[in-house]
Amino acid sequence: MKTIRLHPGKERSLLRRHPWVFASSIAKGSADSGETVRVESHDGQFLAWAAFSPASQIRLRVWSFEATQRIDARFFTEQLRAAIARRQALGLDLTACRLVHGESDGLPGCIVDRYADIMVLQAGSAGIERWKSVIVSALHALMPETRVYERSDAALREREGLPAATGWLLGEGQTQVEIRENGLRLQVDVATGHKTGFYLDQRDARARFADTLRAHGLQRVLNCFSYTGGFSLAALAGGAQQVTSVDSSAPTLALAAEHVALNGFDPARAQFIDADVNATLRRLREEGAQFDAIVLDPPKFAASPQQVERAARAYKDINRLAFHLLPPGGWLFTFSCSGGVSAELFQKIVAGAALDAGADAQIVARTGAGLDHPLSLHFPEGEYLKGLLLRRS
Repeated sequence: MKTIRLHPGKERSLLRRHPWVFASSIAKGSADSGETVRVESHDGQFLAWAAFSPASQIRLRVWSFEATQRIDARFFTEQLRAAIARRQALGLDLTACRLVHGESDGLPGCIVDRYADIMVLQAGSAGIERWKSVIVSALHALMPETRVYERSDAALREREGLPAATGWLLGEGQTQVEIRENGLRLQVDVATGHKTGFYLDQRDARARFADTLRAHGLQRVLNCFSYTGGFSLAALAGGAQQVTSVDSSAPTLALAAEHVALNGFDPARAQFIDADVNATLRRLREEGAQFDAIVLDPPKFAASPQQVERAARAYKDINRLAFHLLPPGGWLFTFSCSGGVSAELFQKIVAGAALDAGADAQIVARTGAGLDHPLSLHFPEGEYLKGLLLRRS
């Protein structure tokens, strides 16, 4: 087993059980891509077993902090089994669920989402790439009724020095399946859909949105960055009489319209606008449009810390425009999935947007990813999704 020694003082994060070690912390030692190494302090004290990534600034990702732990096929099987058991214990529907959430489930860089009879694996680190075949075999043993499709095509693969990889790892056939979420039917294509096929992390927020509309009798809804209509369906289920969905992708809007029909809603209650969201918000403001509830669920505006300032301006702009479209008593569900934008910063951005719009609002609730996206106490970077439920004064 190869050994990596850290510079003096650089062991502190590992002693706090943070699972990352950056390249600048390493004093000596090297290994092959994804190889398991022994990590030691400058004076030889054992710290962790970790996967080595020679191309990444995150040079080490920890498998275990236990000196006696063996990193082998059995280790990965047990980690996967434990992750699935945690979700079963929470009573989650495992047929539309994130089964493995990277560092928070003890498998850094590993994402496994399940959609009906397909499990989607995303290998986002050199360590997971090295053990990929073992992980696939373990998943099949734990859930033999499923197939396994790979969606390792996220940008983070490039930072790991790994090429994009997609396609069947186990099984074959159609990549389109139907799932159910909060009683609603949705079509998912694991080969072409965003992320691994769908935004499972917003399941609980969509349920809350439907409940809010139902409880307050909200009728006119605007869903921005609507994708395949998850929040739009929730609005219709919550009793909204007019739901306007805006997205710049015609194919996703077409699927959203199919979802309206699939769930038996009156198509006259749903309008779809294929256009830029910012331009549409400005046009609606000029027209004097008003909505009882607005959803802002944009894609990631900041992919790196260097992009946070630009992202902040973009978040402020769309929220400012949304406040102009809300009458007093109107509701705003606004989100950021940019990891570099903290919850505190996001609140400041939205507060500034309200001020510029001449509006005031109260935070009714804060939301984040669903229960199948756990957050480790030792890994605050895992809290990427932040949401504010606001009611305009």
